[in-house]
Amino acid sequence: MSHDDFKTEPVPGLPERPPEGERILWQGRPDWWRLSWEALSIPWVIGYFAILTLWRFAAVYDLMPLPQAIGASVPFVILGGIVIALLTIVGWVQARATLYTVTNRRVAMRIGAALTVTLNLPYTQIANATLSRRRGGRGTIAFDTMGETRLSYLVCWPHVRPWRFNPTQPALRCIPDAERVARLIAEAAEARVSVPRVERRAPHAAAPLAAE
Repeated sequence: MSHDDFKTEPVPGLPERPPEGERILWQGRPDWWRLSWEALSIPWVIGYFAILTLWRFAAVYDLMPLPQAIGASVPFVILGGIVIALLTIVGWVQARATLYTVTNRRVAMRIGAALTVTLNLPYTQIANATLSRRRGGRGTIAFDTMGETRLSYLVCWPHVRPWRFNPTQPALRCIPDAERVARLIAEAAEARVSVPRVERRAPHAAAPLAAE
């Protein structure tokens, strides 16, 4: 029996239908391999197990024949491969559970594999957006938010700008065609912020006339 964790979404990636006048401009997910590589620090893991393997080989090289020294080092290679495979699976699951949405009014981020949350970032609450480019057109767009609301780094991870804790900067991580998406966001934000807003206020009561 199939099961869809997001079947209650009226619109994929959004907890409710967009209000009248809001249009979806783009939707996408992180590239799962780049997310695993960058967010889960796979290069550092590879380096760590490479050092362990070389250290093991150097420690036993003088104590046994070369084939046995190599055989004594192989378990570290196997263990490293298992760890990298597990991290890759985690990255794939995270990317599969994520859906980024850009509209003409906000950026919405449905994130979380175990605990799913949706972050709504109206353009009027975004102070700045930073694009970090990678090869192949992929990149990360991080947002510097305004207001008193503070986001948890751990709850939003890995969909955050790395090592920015105070305040946490939510980010569209490792998305394809990042430059085009950044341009869409810039144009939509400029158009949204430039729209004048009219506030209705109760009429002031007339001041009483002073008696002469």
